Amino acid sequence: MTDIKAAPNRVPWPPIIYLAAIAIAIVLGLLYPLPWITEPISDLLFAAGWLAIAGFAAIEISAMRALKRGNTTIRPDKAADHLVTNGPFSFTRNPIYFGNTLLMIGIGLVSGSLWFIILALVAVFATNKLAIEREEKHLQARFGKKYIDYAKKVRRWI
Repeated sequence: MTDIKAAPNRVPWPPIIYLAAIAIAIVLGLLYPLPWITEPISDLLFAAGWLAIAGFAAIEISAMRALKRGNTTIRPDKAADHLVTNGPFSFTRNPIYFGNTLLMIGIGLVSGSLWFIILALVAVFATNKLAIEREEKHLQARFGKKYIDYAKKVRRWI
């Protein structure tokens, strides 16, 4: 265990979790394809998937810029130097993880693979348990009341 004030985790869990979920979704999709919705609804889901992927890109770029402007790290295994509450952090405390989830759902809708959507939900649960809970303790230890007030105003996800 690391000192919670020094760093939230030793391992950068979120990118590992999401990359593993994507890899597993691909393998399961090839080995055990699940049934998918047929046209015309599948066409609407395909379009919604591209919108989700575009949303992922917009949220990720915006979040990275906000962290850079806030002069703090993007790495989930490093200590936060400053509390960033603007940009996408004003509507979700975890815009990058939310964006990663949107990406997985978007890929699932575009490719017609239910595995991506199922594993996106598994990734959300694992990210909550392995990363977010410790990150929240870390931010509270480093920023105290400022973080507590922020957490009361802004939801963890959306």
